[in-house]
Amino acid sequence: MPSPPRPDVRLRPRLPSPLREVHDERFARHGVRLLLKRDDLIHPDLPGNKWRKLALNLEAAAGRTVLTFGGAYSNHLRATAAAGRLLGFTTVGVVRGDELAHRPLNPSLARCAADGMRLHFVDRTTYRAKTSPAVLAGLLDRFGDVVVVPEGGSNALAAQGCTALGRELAGEVDVAAVACGTGGTLAGLAAGLAPRQRAIGVPVVGGGFLAGEVARLQHEAFGSRAGDWTLEERFTFGGYARTTPELDAFAADFEERHGLPVERVYVAKLLFALTALAGEGAFAPGTRVAAVVTGSPDDALQESSVSR
Repeated sequence: MPSPPRPDVRLRPRLPSPLREVHDERFARHGVRLLLKRDDLIHPDLPGNKWRKLALNLEAAAGRTVLTFGGAYSNHLRATAAAGRLLGFTTVGVVRGDELAHRPLNPSLARCAADGMRLHFVDRTTYRAKTSPAVLAGLLDRFGDVVVVPEGGSNALAAQGCTALGRELAGEVDVAAVACGTGGTLAGLAAGLAPRQRAIGVPVVGGGFLAGEVARLQHEAFGSRAGDWTLEERFTFGGYARTTPELDAFAADFEERHGLPVERVYVAKLLFALTALAGEGAFAPGTRVAAVVTGSPDDALQESSVSR
């Protein structure tokens, strides 16, 4: 039997994603050019790093059921469910918080369900142990022959898929920056960049674990640390999906300046960090800095008060 067409053929993503320069005097006064890498425009249902991280995982799954993990407002769960609907495979979402099983579905989970995802709610202790052999064995017993994709989609295949992002920026910029939740996009971005280019990751969640995660993913995907990358960990604004009046005001101002709706959970923190770094003189005059826009407000159905 012939194998099904590759996901990138069937879904027709917009690649390479557009790269657009914006004039912002907060950068220009330091001789720095700001460019936006519009990964949010790759696909209406699988925007940004969600497409890049899922593509090779879906190809490897070859039509089998995909089981993955996420919180109640997970963009990753929604992207996986949408891919299942569009490509015709079954999806299972393991959702953090068994109390949610007895409540009406929020808009994010409702969209997952509408796209055919089977939702399985687990208590938070079990969810924290989701990578343990015992928990995984229980899920396999329950759901049968499934392909397990980790929370956020970050694994070796995801990192390999994200190298294309770096290759698309080769020769175009000096610095490429991306907001980080689980580290897979940064791992691949840095590996795909050309020599003398560097990557900056802006974690949106605290805890100081991301450096180890990015290094681990690169070792699994490429055999060693790859590319020139660093993390700027000062801009979590209280943690995942948290915001402050300062961040909200910054995002609203950026929207007004440039006519670009700014997604608050990831993109706002990235742009805030780059603006602060430019003001601190972190970039030499003449530096071309690309901010990877991984999503739009339309993609983010989560509430600002959600904790990870």
